[in-house]
Amino acid sequence: MAHSAAACFLPLLFTALFLLSSCRFGSGIPTRYDGFYYSGGGGDWKDFIVVDAFLDPLCPDSRDAWPPLKQVVRLYSPRLAVIVHPFPLPYHNNAFLACRALHIANKLNASSTFPLLELFFKYQERYYNGPTKSMSRSAIIDDMAKLANGAVGNFSEFLSGFEDWKTDMAARTSFKYGCTRGVAGAPFFFVNGFLLPDAGSALDLETWISIIGPLVKNQREQISFQPKELRRIEWETDEP
Repeated sequence: MAHSAAACFLPLLFTALFLLSSCRFGSGIPTRYDGFYYSGGGGDWKDFIVVDAFLDPLCPDSRDAWPPLKQVVRLYSPRLAVIVHPFPLPYHNNAFLACRALHIANKLNASSTFPLLELFFKYQERYYNGPTKSMSRSAIIDDMAKLANGAVGNFSEFLSGFEDWKTDMAARTSFKYGCTRGVAGAPFFFVNGFLLPDAGSALDLETWISIIGPLVKNQREQISFQPKELRRIEWETDEP
């Protein structure tokens, strides 16, 4: 999300955070690749077009970017692998708690992760800085747990997840990973490892099709030249 005042200081802030995080990552490399798999996550990765999406659950631009991204998944599945990395922007006071809530949901019931993300998008205004300025941290956590109950269930177990140091470290790891990739806002998108232009802004469906469509076409043409017995994926014959 664009903020003129914050924009002047964000590059310096994220550079400092990156340097701090990279100094400590050597002894804290995660056991698995960061992120939540919305599509893909199986098979041979070189047969997929991979989208890494860095989203802040409390960012309006991340919220607006989500529906077109889901649409492009429906268009190009199963050729498209989408991995969502929760990335809390520092000027959204409650974003880290929301990102941690996603890790708690993923730990308790992986199928509830994206329903909870969508609940945050739907009700994110109640967690903006203004409406929560007089609320304590524990009151905000309690409210998030009540919100999550609709997606995850088991209110008390979800609430206790905020006392679990592993969920705190998971949320920190997601943030540090974004810093190592040069992420300085949300939403940020990488396709096959390359950062897309207009970082920090939502992409509409037409833009996504203009990016993914040619990649799928080229990939299909490469597959068509392989002997049948070497083909790893049975591509559809219809154009999306």
